[in-house]
Amino acid sequence: MASIDDKVYNNSNDKLERNVGFYGLMFVSLGSIIGSGWLLSALTAAQTAGPAAILSWVLAAAMLTILALVFAELGATYPVAGGTGRFPYFSHGPVTGFFAGWSSWLQAVAIAPIEILAAIEYANTTQWTQAHFNMLDATGNLNGLGKLVAFAGMALFTGMNLAGAQFMSESNSIVVIWKTAIPLLAILVVCSLSFHPGNLTAGGGFMPHGFHGVLAALPAGVVFALQGFEQAVQLAGEARNPSKDISRAIITAMAIGAVLYIALQLAFLLGVNPADVSKNWDNPLGSAGGTSSVGAWYSLALAVGAGWLGTLLLIDAIISPAGTGIVYLGTTARISYALGEEEELPSHLSRTDKRKVPWVSILVAAIVGCISFVGFGSWASLVNAVTGATAIMYALAPVSLAALKKRDPNRTRPYKMPFPKVFLPVSFAFSSLLIYWGGWGTTWKLDIAVLVGLMLYGYGVALKETAGRLKLRSAVWIGPWMLGLTLISLWGNYGSDGDGHKNDLFPNTQWDLVLVIAFALVIFYWAVSCAMSTAEVKQAVGVEEEAEKAVLEAEPAVPSGMQ
Repeated sequence: MASIDDKVYNNSNDKLERNVGFYGLMFVSLGSIIGSGWLLSALTAAQTAGPAAILSWVLAAAMLTILALVFAELGATYPVAGGTGRFPYFSHGPVTGFFAGWSSWLQAVAIAPIEILAAIEYANTTQWTQAHFNMLDATGNLNGLGKLVAFAGMALFTGMNLAGAQFMSESNSIVVIWKTAIPLLAILVVCSLSFHPGNLTAGGGFMPHGFHGVLAALPAGVVFALQGFEQAVQLAGEARNPSKDISRAIITAMAIGAVLYIALQLAFLLGVNPADVSKNWDNPLGSAGGTSSVGAWYSLALAVGAGWLGTLLLIDAIISPAGTGIVYLGTTARISYALGEEEELPSHLSRTDKRKVPWVSILVAAIVGCISFVGFGSWASLVNAVTGATAIMYALAPVSLAALKKRDPNRTRPYKMPFPKVFLPVSFAFSSLLIYWGGWGTTWKLDIAVLVGLMLYGYGVALKETAGRLKLRSAVWIGPWMLGLTLISLWGNYGSDGDGHKNDLFPNTQWDLVLVIAFALVIFYWAVSCAMSTAEVKQAVGVEEEAEKAVLEAEPAVPSGMQ
C-alpha cells in the first residue's frame, strides 16, 4: 500500500469537491428508489403472492430500513466517495474492499441501462410509436433504432454527470418532485374510481401461495424497486456536511419510498376488476393486461376509465427511469473512483477534471452501459442479476460496521444506529436470504461475475507485485459464504435448476430459511473476527483522512452566501 505522503501527493489534484447539501443527497437516494420499479413491480408481486404482496413490501421495507441504518452510520462516520467499496476496505483490507466495490459496481453499472430500457419499452407501447418509430423487435428486445436511442440516452446521462455532482443533484431534485407526485396521483385517482376491498380475500384468499409466495416476490421486483437508498453514501465525498446530512438523507428517503410503495401496492390490489381475480391472481388485469408487460399501471388507468392518467403515466415512464439512470451513472462512477484508489487497479479511474468530476470513471460506466444494450435487449433480462449483486453489496456493510466498531471504537460517530448487536447480524442474514431467494439460476451467474472481477484484480496484483499486502486472512470467509449460499440455492426451494423444475430442500416447510439464517450468522461472526487489527484499520482510514485534509487545506474558501 502506498504511504500516506504518496497518497496525498498523488491524489491532491484529483479529489472531489464538496458542494452537495442535504436535499441534494436526499433526492439522490429518493430518486434512485423511485424509478421504473414502481410501474412494474406491483403486478409482479400480485401475481406471485396475491393480496399478501402487501406483506412482501412491508417485509422488504423493514429489511432495507435496517440496512439503511447501517449505511447511515457508516456514511456519516466515514464520508468518502464510493463508500460501499471503501468501508470493507477500511475494516478487512484490499481484497474484501475490492470484492465489495466490484459487487457495488456490478449492481450500479446495470441500473442506467435498465432504466433506459424501461423508458424505451414504455414509449413503445403507443400505437403511433409502433407504427412510426418502433424501437423493439418481435421478441421485445431492442432493434437497430432502439439501440441508437439507447446510446443517445446514455450519452445524455453522461453529459449531465460530466457537468458535476452539484448540477446532477440539483437537476435531479426537480425530477424527483415529479417522480413522487405522479405515483401519489395514481393512487388517489385509481382508488377514487375503483375501490374493491373484497379483492384482498379473492382468488384463493389473502395468501393464496402461502408464505412462500410472500418471500418469492422479494427478488421478483420488490427489493429491486426499493433499493437505492445507499446512493447518498456514494456521493459522501462531495457532501457539504456529510456528518450531519448523510444519515438524515438516507433515512428520510427510505421512509418516503417505503410508504409510497406500500400504498401503491394496496391501491393496485384494490383497484383491479374483482372478476379478474375471482379464481386466482395469474392475470389480475384481465383483458386490460395486453399492455401489462410494459406498464401495469398504464393498463389499470385505462381499465378504470382514466385515460388522461394513462397519458401522464406514459410520460412518467420516461421521466422516472431517466432520472434514476442519471443518478446511477454518476454513482457508478464514484464507485469506480473508489476502486481506482486501490493500488492494484488503474489509477486513472480516480482522475478528476478541473470541476473535480471523476470523468474517466463516468466514461467507463457509460461505455459498459452501452455494451449492456448489445448483450441484454430487455428490461427483465437485467433485473434478477442486479438484485443479487445488490444483496452482496448490502451484506458487506454490517460486517464492516461491526468490525469498525471494535477496531476503531473511539471515532466520533455523528449518527449511531439503534441496537447494533441485534440489527447488524440480522441485516447480514437478510442480505444472505436475498441472495438465496434469487434461486440457483441467478446465484451461479453471480458467482461467475464475482470470479471475473477477482481474476482482473489478481492480474493487477501480479502486475504491481503487491501480493504481500492483500490481507488475505481478513478475506478468507468470503469464499465459504458464497459457496455455501450457492449450494443451498442448488437444492433450495426458490428458483429453478435451469430446466424449470423446483429443487425442494425441505418440501412444504420453511426449514430452508432456518438453514440459511443459521449459516449466515456463523459466517457473520467469523467475518467480524477476521477484521484487520486496530493499527491496520487506523492506518487505512488515516490514509483517506490525510488525503482529504490536504485537499481541503489547498482549496480556497467559499465566499459567504454561495454555499
